[in-house]
Amino acid sequence: MMRQNRRRLAGDPDPQQLLKRILRVDHAGEYGAKRIYEGQLAVLGKAPSAPTIRHMAEQEQKHLDAFDRLLPQRRVRPTLLGPVWHAGAFALGAATALLGEKAAMACTEAVEEVIDQHYAKQVEKLGEAEPELRALLEKFRAEEIEHRDIARAEGATDAPGYNLLSKGIKALTRGAIWLSERI
Repeated sequence: MMRQNRRRLAGDPDPQQLLKRILRVDHAGEYGAKRIYEGQLAVLGKAPSAPTIRHMAEQEQKHLDAFDRLLPQRRVRPTLLGPVWHAGAFALGAATALLGEKAAMACTEAVEEVIDQHYAKQVEKLGEAEPELRALLEKFRAEEIEHRDIARAEGATDAPGYNLLSKGIKALTRGAIWLSERI
């Protein structure tokens, strides 16, 4: 049973709906992350940052593979917005890479900061339920934090228009999370 430290309100998902939302949105998010890195590598494939981006992309692929297995096991459909995330995430990755390596890293930092918070909230909502899923989310969260920290070390905050870029990407990420949980 999911953590019940407060009364469910009208419109709150029941435990099964919550689990489906978690799996659906995390699958969508890992797919989006994969596509962002593909967009960045399409532009920066020979740049000094390419091996770092490839490393992060490989970890995201492993996360996506895990959710690709979990969705059918748990009988959860993926988000219906897959085609939007396919094109949009690639475009976001490519567009930030066209602004330069530091802007690509600013994109990574912004996305991963939101995802860190997102995974933390999911783990809290699960409470003591679903120990295997909780452990998986905590592992993935640690790797997303690693990506954020790498991006910072690679100069994310030195990107042109960093504050605006970061705020915009965080808003897009939060919106994508909200939509993917529901659609």
